[in-house]
Amino acid sequence: MPYDIDPRLLRAFTAVADELHFTRAAARLYVAQQALSRDVRRLEREVGAELFVRTTRRVALTAEGERLLPYARRVLAAHDDLAAAFRAAPGRPLVVDVAAPVGTAYRVLAEARRRLPDSCELVARFHSGLTGAAAELAAGRLDVSFGRFAGLPDGVRAGLRHQPVRLEPMAVLLPGDHPLAAAAAVPLDRLAGETLYAAAGNPRTAEWTELAARLFAGRGIAMAEPFPELAGAEEFVRVVRKRRWSVLASVEFIEVPGMVLRPLVDPVPLSPVGMVWRRGLRHPGLDALRAAARELGEREGWRTLPGGPWWLPGPDAAAMGVPAAAAEGA
Repeated sequence: MPYDIDPRLLRAFTAVADELHFTRAAARLYVAQQALSRDVRRLEREVGAELFVRTTRRVALTAEGERLLPYARRVLAAHDDLAAAFRAAPGRPLVVDVAAPVGTAYRVLAEARRRLPDSCELVARFHSGLTGAAAELAAGRLDVSFGRFAGLPDGVRAGLRHQPVRLEPMAVLLPGDHPLAAAAAVPLDRLAGETLYAAAGNPRTAEWTELAARLFAGRGIAMAEPFPELAGAEEFVRVVRKRRWSVLASVEFIEVPGMVLRPLVDPVPLSPVGMVWRRGLRHPGLDALRAAARELGEREGWRTLPGGPWWLPGPDAAAMGVPAAAAEGA
């Protein structure tokens, strides 16, 4: 066994072990499939063992692959801790993805900025989707993001730290002339037969689309067909209005002219918002963000469950610290 295995080879191996699919693993790492296969073969030569059984139909770990996997994860976690500690020198700006200039993440950012001296800078990025942000976090192009932590693959979560922030009630964005637009709140069962946009087709927001699919299942709500990523609020507004989509959203959302935002009830579906950062990251800006999230959450009851019926999948309940026995829709 060599003593200087390239971490890139271990990262290729763990990605394939998580996905059990070379094409998906290559997409996750933003590399060509041929390069990924080459790295796995090189690792197999270096450790002197076959790590995967490959057929035309499936990929599976061998016994040696199963034995290597926990060691590989520990090595990569230590490597990421080391890299993060030196990438995140306290004097440099901290890059924070808040998706939009409105909502939970943006409010946490604003509160954290009030806590920090002018010498400590928090730079906002406005991208949507924790799935896409996770790749940016791993590459060091982003420091902190917000979203549904339980929606990430196990191998991705292993390289990240997470702080539950808010159980954010979901809402529906409706055209102003929609029959349900006049209601103060929309019961979920009234959406039976409706088609809602939930970012299907955007790989960066896969965790949100999967949460929507769980919510829609068995309720007669259809998912709008996949559509390319809508980058930025202006393009989102243009396309949504042109196509007259109804949109699954959260109760704090950007304003869309000609459309109305209505909370969903009976049950209240909850969107689990967590703050996510690279393992090993040290920065006063991160400390300020974590403190701001805690203070806002306590002051505004962000993690208090609704008084009436509510919905939250079991894996998300566990990630947010909600007792699994209480989870709805698991």
